[in-house]
Amino acid sequence: MQLKVASHSAPKALAGAVSGLLREAPQVELQAVGPQAVNQAVKALAIARGYLEGDGIDLIVQPAFAPAQQGGVQMLLLVTAIRRL
Repeated sequence: MQLKVASHSAPKALAGAVSGLLREAPQVELQAVGPQAVNQAVKALAIARGYLEGDGIDLIVQPAFAPAQQGGVQMLLLVTAIRRL
């Protein structure tokens, strides 16, 4: 599943979406263009980690860069759920 992150994305709402998706699927991809959007994505991942702690789920994040459709560079954050047995 892919989620697009904007500079005005609410970190708590994004964290809720990420947490919900990771409870169902092994990974989620966040796409953020620009430093403000990347900042919101990172804040959301920190919050999501707290949301998932009670479920025995931790996160691994792999950052990567890719060309953006509007020009410039977009940051791809591949978030993988690690479940404790």
